[in-house]
Amino acid sequence: MKAIVIDRFGGPEELHEAQRPDPQPARGQVRVRVEAVGVNPADGKARSGRMASPDTAFPLVPGLEAAGVVDALGEGVTDVAVGDRVVGFAEGGAYAELAVLSTYAVVPDALDATVAVSLPVAGETSRRVLRLLGVQPGETLLVHGASGVVGEVATQLAVAAGATVIGTASAANQERVAALGATPTTYGDGWLDRVRELAPDGVDAVLDASGAGVLDDSVELLGGPDRLVTIADPAAFTTGITFSGTSQRSAEDLAELVALRASGALTTTISRVLPLTEAAQAQALSDSGHAGGKLVLVP
Repeated sequence: MKAIVIDRFGGPEELHEAQRPDPQPARGQVRVRVEAVGVNPADGKARSGRMASPDTAFPLVPGLEAAGVVDALGEGVTDVAVGDRVVGFAEGGAYAELAVLSTYAVVPDALDATVAVSLPVAGETSRRVLRLLGVQPGETLLVHGASGVVGEVATQLAVAAGATVIGTASAANQERVAALGATPTTYGDGWLDRVRELAPDGVDAVLDASGAGVLDDSVELLGGPDRLVTIADPAAFTTGITFSGTSQRSAEDLAELVALRASGALTTTISRVLPLTEAAQAQALSDSGHAGGKLVLVP
């Protein structure tokens, strides 16, 4: 199969096309002919070596999520058949013509693969963090980076669960955050005062999806670090604040997210769809932090 690989750690220019052996699904896995690949910040971290582990082997195929048509079943798989459209988490990389999925959900015909692939990572992260925070109906949640890929999903799920959400975003994205059901405000200098004006009775929990250096002021806002979680700021490791980065994948959760997206009850913003051969451009844009929504690659 054709795949995009790296032979060493480095910048986006290290990504290049290569022939790789067709992957084979293990027990409980399915193999798909890839229709769409989601690009995530973690892809750039893996490429640069920031997520290297002792068992990292080259050539390395990046990619955490893919959508496509099932063309092979691992032993014991009975919930889907060859020819079904699915989306899920890739094992061994997704930037390729073929990918093996571990946790997956069926994609209805009405949902395009480029939209479906926006759900696995953002949806899993959002659900995990909201559960960690224990957000309850009637509580107020502050989401830093509410217009980002994770921020917009977390905001909508919290609103749907009965929470009041205040979301920070750039001036250009204020209407977009409001459309998610949140009360928008701009980030940057003075955000703490602006949030206090919007929530005179206080904020119950904070999700930092921005990594913009907001942890200390968020602790001040909450009166402590107990209900503060970041997915983006490594400063948490030296301050005792919870950093959530370990995936908790659930096929049931993913299927629910797919159904919500297909019905229109959940929105995800696709900023650009690029050919797989332009993976370097997509990762450079992702690395910049200004993608403006989900980046998707198509073979």
